[in-house]
Amino acid sequence: MPVSDSPLPRIEEVAHAAGVSTATVSRVLNQPEAVREKLRQKVEAAIQRLGYVPNAGARAMKLRRSGTVGAIFPTVDNAIFAKAIDALQRRLAEANLQLLLATTDYNPETEASQALNLLSCGVDALVLCGCSQQESLLQRLRQRAVPTVHVMSWPAPPECVAVGFDNARAMTQVIRYLLDLGHRQIAMLAGITADNDRAAARVAGVRQALHAAGLDLPAQRLVERKYALAAAREGLGTLMRARPAPTAIVCGNDVLAFGALLEAQKLGLAVPAQLSIVGFDDLELAAHVQPGLTTVRVPAEEMWRKAADRVISALRGIEAPRDSEIEVALVVRDSTGPSPPRPRSGPAAKKSR
Repeated sequence: MPVSDSPLPRIEEVAHAAGVSTATVSRVLNQPEAVREKLRQKVEAAIQRLGYVPNAGARAMKLRRSGTVGAIFPTVDNAIFAKAIDALQRRLAEANLQLLLATTDYNPETEASQALNLLSCGVDALVLCGCSQQESLLQRLRQRAVPTVHVMSWPAPPECVAVGFDNARAMTQVIRYLLDLGHRQIAMLAGITADNDRAAARVAGVRQALHAAGLDLPAQRLVERKYALAAAREGLGTLMRARPAPTAIVCGNDVLAFGALLEAQKLGLAVPAQLSIVGFDDLELAAHVQPGLTTVRVPAEEMWRKAADRVISALRGIEAPRDSEIEVALVVRDSTGPSPPRPRSGPAAKKSR
């Protein structure tokens, strides 16, 4: 591809084309909310016509900010995080901020390393998943006064700015629903709880709700697996070997629930006639699998846009609530039903054979 010899357009040329000062062009680029809409549109049209691209380095030196926000996710191999990235990026873009991403595979050391990498790139703020980061990382962020928003966990430690939901309380809602259906043999297929406060809170919520009903969650009815279909299928098989076998499985997220559904089909278990399965997140696929998945709906777009709002407020020096709770709700579909009748035993059962 040939390289053009024509000089790159400068900010002075944009100002001349729009009939404004270079200071006005700079405000449109750096503080668009401070410029009248008609004037802003005029400058933006000149920028587009000339193909002007501002120098990020010069902008950062002038404002002492890079105009970038870092976000660290456990993975992008999950639709709930893909939706999160989309919502976060679109809201930040409305404020003329760019999003830089990193992933951790649920490893806290990797998360700390990636956070420092993003800081070295000059990000103005960080968005993190949950509140279970290493204390050494949180201390460094506080020392540098880096605005940081924790998402997906609520309530949060006093020193954290958080936007999220009560994972334990959400699971309490699930257990009460299953108890109302008559289930008493309830098991859980959880995510790995180590270094994951969301997964740990969901297990705690199940345990607490069962305890309140005079039941427990013994070791043979709790397995932790990676959020992957193959791991979930193996975990369901493990749970179903317990005696008595569970009549309902509560899953740590929808991916685990999808794997559980697949394995139940392989084992010849009718869902929900013989086994009820509940997920968490309400991914788009949950409404389309057969049977449709009962799950906890998390309003991901609302949550991550609100997280972006917290970042924007912090960077503009606008006071905002320290933490915000997002409401989640149980969505009942066809993967859950009444507990199957217990097998008869004793003389009457033997006589009926």
